[in-house]
Amino acid sequence: MKFNTKTIHAGQKPEETSGAVMPPVFFTSTYAQKAPNDHQGYDYARVGNPTRTALEKLIAGLEEADECACFSSGVGAIDAILKTFKPGDHIISTNDLYGGTYRLFTQVYENYGIKFSFVDMTDIGKVKDAITNQTRMIWIETPTNPLLRIIDIKGVSDLCKGKNILSAVDNTFASPYLQQPLLLGADVVMHSTTKYLGGHSDVIGGAVASSNSSFMEKIRFQVKTTGAVPGPMDCYLTLRGIKTLAVRVQRSTENAKKIAEYLDNHPKVGAVYYPGLENHPQHQLASEQMSDYGAMISFSMKENTIEKAVSVMSKTEIFTLAESLGGVESLISHPASMTHGSIPKEKREEAGLKDSLIRLSVGIEDIEDLINDLEQAISS
Repeated sequence: MKFNTKTIHAGQKPEETSGAVMPPVFFTSTYAQKAPNDHQGYDYARVGNPTRTALEKLIAGLEEADECACFSSGVGAIDAILKTFKPGDHIISTNDLYGGTYRLFTQVYENYGIKFSFVDMTDIGKVKDAITNQTRMIWIETPTNPLLRIIDIKGVSDLCKGKNILSAVDNTFASPYLQQPLLLGADVVMHSTTKYLGGHSDVIGGAVASSNSSFMEKIRFQVKTTGAVPGPMDCYLTLRGIKTLAVRVQRSTENAKKIAEYLDNHPKVGAVYYPGLENHPQHQLASEQMSDYGAMISFSMKENTIEKAVSVMSKTEIFTLAESLGGVESLISHPASMTHGSIPKEKREEAGLKDSLIRLSVGIEDIEDLINDLEQAISS
């Protein structure tokens, strides 16, 4: 099946007892058994739920994975991955990544003896140099949040082969519509399904997908044992959202390209970070490993101060000032104080994240309205 068809049909079939085309929402905490451990595949709802199973099969199909496990949030999914490691293990990640991931790494798991190195992963030589005998995972976020840097998934994954190192990709910013990390050699792909997969800013969730059966056995153990699972209604809403994934991301990306060009040519705008622009340092790599460039843009004003950034963000009328991304509506945010506020200022600035940076999640509204909204906010 082609991708658009997969968003509707991958792993899905009409419900057996009624023929319902849409997967039913199974509101139950437990399941009847004929005899102890003699059941129809489900014994307790923390371990499994048919609505969740339908969602897991769909995401696995989109990511070309054998299996998927869903969680109550994106960081819940990352947490489950980290619980497969032990004290003394070493993990390499980019120095430009989501603040919630950084917080989980440094403020939770460093306390349990897991070591982390944060490097500029756009330079694969720096990644190679950071590998030690204790390295057990390289955590790839691409495009990065919020500077939209592109990391070579195949190149980094090749460094892991034959070394007992897991290559894992946070594919939230791209979505499987634009990027499929497992086909590029990665072992694991993770999503905050809150974003493009759900797509309507009405549900929180996460997912881990892989064809590595031994790894997924460990993840299933975490599902059963620590229980950070989504409810059946959360799964249903995400299932429904995925059905329009392709058309939503395509429209958002078309809008983002036009907005990036508009910003790049605006006399009052300074730096623009968007991999679809030819002046982006990893534009060629993005063209090779992504089918398109996505709907996330970051930029700063020529009057490069936090006061000017706040002024612009406070004056938009269609772009809503809010955290998160990937919904049908356009959002504007201030990474330094919102999504990345948990990263120390000196670490943020060392990675290039200035207090004056503005981030856009471009939605599916009419492009003329979006550009007019930015124009009145920037020029006023």
